[in-house]
Amino acid sequence: MMLKAALHAHSTYSDGEFTLSEIKRIFSGLGCSVLCMTDHAESFDELKLADYIRECAALSDEQFSFICGLEYECEQRMHILGYGATTLVHTKDPQKVIRHIEEHGGLAVIAHPKDAMFSSIESFDVLPLGIETWNSKYDGRYAPRPATFDLLLRLRHRRPSMRAFYGQDLHWRRQFRGLFTQIECDSHTREAVLGALSAGTYFGLKDDLRLPASGELSPELVARFAAQHAKSDRMRNFVKAGKSVIDRLGITVPASVKAQMRRIF
Repeated sequence: MMLKAALHAHSTYSDGEFTLSEIKRIFSGLGCSVLCMTDHAESFDELKLADYIRECAALSDEQFSFICGLEYECEQRMHILGYGATTLVHTKDPQKVIRHIEEHGGLAVIAHPKDAMFSSIESFDVLPLGIETWNSKYDGRYAPRPATFDLLLRLRHRRPSMRAFYGQDLHWRRQFRGLFTQIECDSHTREAVLGALSAGTYFGLKDDLRLPASGELSPELVARFAAQHAKSDRMRNFVKAGKSVIDRLGITVPASVKAQMRRIF
């Protein structure tokens, strides 16, 4: 069966604005039956982590499952998602974090890699299961960066099983929530969902787009993404420049305006 899922979300357990109960209500209303949580590992100690795991389990039922996981911050602010990983780690070495996630039954995915990190990632001896090729918070709602797909394809020469992942990076109440993952699996249990993601039996879903787990895009779609992302980037940079001027003048931007900008971009 096909399950509609949302990947990469943060709750009030770390720096998100929604409680887990609110997240369930919102995404159930959007037709999702799976939500992969990735609250920041640095926000937890063992007791708080136990509460997080317990609440994710308590809110899961026959119609909706939370897949509890963590996002780990590494050196140079590289972030690695551990889908299904719920153990803390005492290192910021990204390759050790990848090993840790996989040794504890999770799926390691490098989140929203900055362009400046590409060469470092390509030098890794230990590669993750995937790269987040479209993060609708970091890249914007309109189009991903084609360069991230190129990075994935280069890495797949070394680890052919690497996957393209599509995540919302949900934090804010007024944030775009239209990028999903359609998963083909037998049930929405943790084991079934993680198994399907690992096997690549899914695709990214946004409006009329169906984006493959392989990350292999047609030249026409790459060109479309490049044009759309460049246009979006110009708009975002214009807004950022305006905000810098306002900050220097000591003017406080109303929270409602910030929320509207988060919804647009």
